[in-house]
Amino acid sequence: MAILIAFVLQALHIALVFAAAPLVVGVIRSVKARLVGRAGPSVLQPYRDLLRLVRKRTVVAENASAVFLLAPMAAFAATAAAAALVPSFALGMISAPIADLLVVAGLLTIARVAQALAGMDVGTAFGGIGASREMSFAAFAEPALLLVIFTLVLLAGTTNLDVVAGLLRDGSLGLRVSLGLVLVAALAVAAAENGRIPVDNPATHLELTMVHEAMVLEYSGPDLAVIEATAALRLTLWLTLIAAVFIPFGIAVPEASALGWLTGLGAWVGKILALAVALAVFETSIAKMRVFRVPEFLGIAVLLGLLAAVFLFVSTGFA
Repeated sequence: MAILIAFVLQALHIALVFAAAPLVVGVIRSVKARLVGRAGPSVLQPYRDLLRLVRKRTVVAENASAVFLLAPMAAFAATAAAAALVPSFALGMISAPIADLLVVAGLLTIARVAQALAGMDVGTAFGGIGASREMSFAAFAEPALLLVIFTLVLLAGTTNLDVVAGLLRDGSLGLRVSLGLVLVAALAVAAAENGRIPVDNPATHLELTMVHEAMVLEYSGPDLAVIEATAALRLTLWLTLIAAVFIPFGIAVPEASALGWLTGLGAWVGKILALAVALAVFETSIAKMRVFRVPEFLGIAVLLGLLAAVFLFVSTGFA
């Protein structure tokens, strides 16, 4: 019976995250438009965009290889696998034993590398520039992410995301300065991973500033739809991860009743909406930084992660 419940939780989680991903993007776009005095698109517009792209014909560059053709699905599969491991409204899913933070980080790296290789494959200047910048930013973002994971390991004693979220939900780890530091570091890494302001502007196509868009300029039709779906899913994954680790209240335990599941679902929806609105407000209130300043921005995230680990190590060592 427990296995059946875990399987049902997993299926509901995957369905909810996949269905909500375009809606999260639509909410952010709509809120940003309202904040600058425009009516803006409907929150359902991302669904219409994906449907429109699926109906179009794919145009492929003459010199594109199998890397270019397979990269969208490879990136989507890796991102989807990572999203399946991050708990949303309930703990104890069938994937809980393998829901490792290092596995999630590795799957996101696979998706990033796949898109960077695709950007370089056709040999265009924009694709090469975007891939180069993406991997340069990753050289700073990945150490910051590993330091965040290391701090959580020092706190919880494990890299299992389900266990970490459960301990934080119960309050057994308490409130610590280190958690605040790694939260800021995780937010900086999330901005870099998703190409959000101040690292990148997802709405721009300026040749000298774009990063993610430069790698996917050669895609069209269904392939571009897969890439857009991957970006939306990755953003929802990061918001869910931040909510599960740093805002764990309301998440249902494995033995919860149907009412507990509904409460967890409501809490997850509320947290994702709050984070999406906060992201829209943040992006509206600041400007995109210069490309050469991004390493400094991510370097601060690395420093915060290192300070969090050192503070926690020292405090536990003298406890």
